[in-house]
Amino acid sequence: MITQLLRTYINREFLIYVRNILRFLVKTIRSLNLFVTMSNPKSETQPQTSASEAPPFDPTEPSVPISYPIKTLQELESRSYFESFHYPFNIATVPLLNDGFFSTSLPNRRRLLVCHDMAGGYLDDKWIQGGNNPDAYSIWHWHLIDVFVYFSHTLVTLPPPCWTNTAHRHGVKVLGTFITEWDEGRAACDALLSTKESAQMYAERLAELAVNLGFDGWLINMEVNLDPGQIANMKEFVDHLSLTMHSSVPGSLVLWYDSVTIDGKLNWQDQLNEYNKPFFDICDGIFVNYTWKENYPRLSAAVAGDRKFDVYMGIDVFGRNTYGGGQWNANVALDLLRKDDISAAIFAPGWIYETKQAPDFETAQNSWWGLVEKSWGVLRNYAGVLPFYTNFDQGRGYHISVDGDNVSDATWCNISCQGFQPLLGFAGPTNSIQVLVDLKEASYSGGGNITFKGSLEERTYFERKIFQGEFLLNELPIHFIYSVKSDGKSSLGLKLEFTSSSNKRMSVLLTSRALNHFSSKFSKVIMTSEHKGFSHGWVINEGTIAMDGYTLTEIHAVCYRSDSPFNGMRWQYRLDGNDGTVASPSDYFAVLGHVTIKAADYKSDFPMSSSWLVDGKYIKWTSGPQDSKTLSVKISWKLKDGKSYLCPKYNLYLVKVPKQAGGYQGKTSEHVKEYLGVAQVNCFYVSDLIVPYGTSSLKFIIQVCSVDGTVQDLDESPYYDLDDEDPYIVIRM
Repeated sequence: MITQLLRTYINREFLIYVRNILRFLVKTIRSLNLFVTMSNPKSETQPQTSASEAPPFDPTEPSVPISYPIKTLQELESRSYFESFHYPFNIATVPLLNDGFFSTSLPNRRRLLVCHDMAGGYLDDKWIQGGNNPDAYSIWHWHLIDVFVYFSHTLVTLPPPCWTNTAHRHGVKVLGTFITEWDEGRAACDALLSTKESAQMYAERLAELAVNLGFDGWLINMEVNLDPGQIANMKEFVDHLSLTMHSSVPGSLVLWYDSVTIDGKLNWQDQLNEYNKPFFDICDGIFVNYTWKENYPRLSAAVAGDRKFDVYMGIDVFGRNTYGGGQWNANVALDLLRKDDISAAIFAPGWIYETKQAPDFETAQNSWWGLVEKSWGVLRNYAGVLPFYTNFDQGRGYHISVDGDNVSDATWCNISCQGFQPLLGFAGPTNSIQVLVDLKEASYSGGGNITFKGSLEERTYFERKIFQGEFLLNELPIHFIYSVKSDGKSSLGLKLEFTSSSNKRMSVLLTSRALNHFSSKFSKVIMTSEHKGFSHGWVINEGTIAMDGYTLTEIHAVCYRSDSPFNGMRWQYRLDGNDGTVASPSDYFAVLGHVTIKAADYKSDFPMSSSWLVDGKYIKWTSGPQDSKTLSVKISWKLKDGKSYLCPKYNLYLVKVPKQAGGYQGKTSEHVKEYLGVAQVNCFYVSDLIVPYGTSSLKFIIQVCSVDGTVQDLDESPYYDLDDEDPYIVIRM
């Protein structure tokens, strides 16, 4: 009863009124604090610095690369962002891939937009080269999403490149946010809309940012009252931004938020109608405020006509007077929107993370998105472009592996590293095998995997769909590679579902073991070659199939028990406990490390090390304890011929070469290689690296990675040598 009363009286207008009061109180307290501070200067014995007195952020000074918003129109107009030290690190490098091509359009159906709005934004995701929080917020249900908006309450919200990279990898468009709020927002609008020319100029500045940073457009949210005389220039701003974006980035989007009406009033309509349709008509869609009533979607669809899919009805997951109540009932609103066949905009799905929903984030996140999937009923197909590769990485974890070798045990987060995510579905409790991405279990590449564990009797099998897409195959054979770690008798294969142009269906099983007892369940069984990986315990399975004229539509993992004796190439299942419990004969455990699909004649062609020009800039040495030094340096690399190399990422390693008789001979293999991190752009910033006494030189190795998951041999990779005794200034601390 109390909750219903609160929802009745606490609407958006009331919340904004409360926020204005709180904002006034904060300003007053800050002013009083400043007065007290100025009236009571610090004594000679007090420390002269504190966290509150730290120097302001200077984007032109070298520091650990971060993502950050633009706060003022002056910064936007001056283009100072492009002079920032951080700018080249903020460029998203993964192209948008959808429907088998580099996409230019949204699907002609109802769509799902997701608006980030997670605790103000720019948290763990601001660390471009990665942070250290394995529990950082992330999204991995991209198969349900068509558009992703990065949102914060700052004038120009620029999406951190990690979100753009992983969204593009899954075929999802990414938008930044331009928002005006409060007194500052009204002042900004007065300048923005002062003339037609100023409206056009600021629109061009926004388009330039999207083009250069690699994202796909803007959400425009004007949360202030405007003078009626400013509306003409407001329309000019939206129209010019839309036209400029479309001419610069085919398929880009500009969306209008349901806030200011055509008469200049800040009056949320909660539907598409005559008061906001003039803005809708000159851009790519409208994000409708989330306090709509039951019949508003139907009315909005009628107003939109043949553009009804460009109307995104808002759903606030926090449930602030939203239809259906949001939270675990967000599917109530989705059910209605599905019935009315209109698009949806999910606002703040980070509610799951922020409110610490039980039992844990991963489980709650999967459960909540499972409700969305069941309600919405639309799953996006992966665009079938080869080579296809995934390591099931979620962009966070507890270790990092390369080709089965563990290169780091440090906790980490970096959404840019997220591999293409599997469709694991949400199975019921009766399933004998639990299927999950287990970040603490062994990984073949990165920090992810798919773990299968439970109970499975002999002469039976269990399968789970992990991918769906449309890979149209030609006359060339297709090569499949996948890695497995398992206990002695647990085996794992792949089932491939094919459809012909005449709708003939075939299922092909790739397996390394003869399965006479259930082979008849498949149209064809192909035996894979099996060989040991570079690291102990991993087994690499390879198989080739020719299906000319067929389309590969689904990939399933198939669990079964091996009838053969224990194979020394496999590992012994590690029991969770230390009580000496003996595994049951029916226990099943296997880990799928990666999947690669490519044409049989495809081969990674890495440029030779000598083809690269590698440079170090902003070199800064400082003295450290016990005669050590610390080093900060920006390392950049490019091909000497000026061409681009399609590379999803670069692994960075460091070799600290000690002083020794005869000097350093350049044989990397003789020295320990320390994993430093990963770069998605052609530069990496090393910050405060401790260089122990007795180090002769430092060798920074840039390991080039291919789109099919293979990596260049470290001894053949480009590198940068830095002599520890070079005459750079050492700053004494």
